[in-house]
Amino acid sequence: QVQLVESGGGLVQAGGSLRLSCVASGNIFSVNAMGWYRQAPGKQRELVATINSGGYTNYADSVKGRFTISRENAKNTVYLQMNSLEPEDTAVYYCNAHTFQRDYWGQGTQVTVSS
Repeated sequence: QVQLVESGGGLVQAGGSLRLSCVASGNIFSVNAMGWYRQAPGKQRELVATINSGGYTNYADSVKGRFTISRENAKNTVYLQMNSLEPEDTAVYYCNAHTFQRDYWGQGTQVTVSS
C-alpha cells in the first residue's frame, strides 16, 4: 500500500504561481513513477506531468514551459511548480504513484485561477 498526501493548492490570480507537494509513504519501494493529474468540472482526469525513477519527465502540451515536476527522494516528495497560471488550469489536482500492480491516488487539492 502507498499513501499520498497533496498540499499547496489554493486560489491565485492569472499569471501567478503555485507549488504543489505530494508526500508518499508506505511501500514506496514498489513505485515506478509518480505524477500529477487534474480533473476540471465536467471533464475526465488528464495527465499533467510524470517523472520516473530515472528522472525522465513527461508533460502535457498545455503545460509545457509553464509547469515543472521534480523529486526530492530523501523526503519521498514530488513537486509540481506551476507558473504563469491560466484560468484553464483550474481543476482538482491529484498526485499519482504507479506500480506494476496498481495506481495509487491522493485525495486531491483544489487549484483555482481567477481571471
